[in-house]
Amino acid sequence: MTLVTESRKPAHRAPGTDRPRRGPDHGAWFLVLPALIPILVLSVGPLLYGIMLAFTDAQSGRTEPTRWIGTLNFQDLMHDTLFWESFRIGLVWAVGVTVPQFLLALGLALLLNQKLRLRWLARALAIIPWAMPEVVVGIMWRLVYNPDAGILNETLRDFGLGDGRDWLSGLATALPAVIVVGVWAGMPQTTVALLAGLQNTPRELHEAAAVDGAGAWRRFRTVTWPALRPVALAITALNLIWNFNAFALVYVLTNGGPGGRTRLPMLFAYEEAFRYGQFGYAAAMGCVMVAVVSILLAVLLVGRLRGGDEA
Repeated sequence: MTLVTESRKPAHRAPGTDRPRRGPDHGAWFLVLPALIPILVLSVGPLLYGIMLAFTDAQSGRTEPTRWIGTLNFQDLMHDTLFWESFRIGLVWAVGVTVPQFLLALGLALLLNQKLRLRWLARALAIIPWAMPEVVVGIMWRLVYNPDAGILNETLRDFGLGDGRDWLSGLATALPAVIVVGVWAGMPQTTVALLAGLQNTPRELHEAAAVDGAGAWRRFRTVTWPALRPVALAITALNLIWNFNAFALVYVLTNGGPGGRTRLPMLFAYEEAFRYGQFGYAAAMGCVMVAVVSILLAVLLVGRLRGGDEA
């Protein structure tokens, strides 16, 4: 008996229907929750509560219930010359730290990207300030600036450049002295970011430019900088935001003095909240600073998107 088997051909499917459609993977949320919950609890929640507090007359030590007062805190803030002076100081501080921070970090990154002896040791030493807490950095630099036994004044005396001065208490020297500390403390993270960008630049491009007779400056302008520009823009914008929101370093160094010459907006809001107990008014200051940071982030995102479209 002969068995006849019928060959069956696979049915043809329309393009795009080879695989069955799958619904949303709800299990992925369980992987995201461990990172999402701390953000919601520690960042988003306090932010929303602070915004709500800005529209109330919340104060410390009062027995009456907190009342909703609308935009009264913001109206008072518009006429607060001390706050806007601190805002100006904060901008001067942020720009004064960010610009030299970037320039010095760029030079250091270019140096560390060269084939040097003990380059690994130089890279390790370059990030030491980044590993130190801001409070420790502030205490250390207070000792450096000490008017009687500080290493800075002792060096000036040894070179016959004067008897030294009280750098952190002088009206003309307090802010520049604090800016120097901010540059020193924040330069390592900028250096690391720029060094990573330099290492991603193809070395063949530099070799080809050198063969064509391009000098060091021309190679930097035509090869290095175009490849480094996205990283440079991102780290500069982030540094500007971080520096504008600085608190611990300046608090340890000068506590906003002398005469408010180093009172940054964060210090001003801190004093209003925890020294004078004006929680609602301080929350309004925080909302203004959040708005400024949001604008800076928007400018960063727009710049990145335009850069991506041009690329």
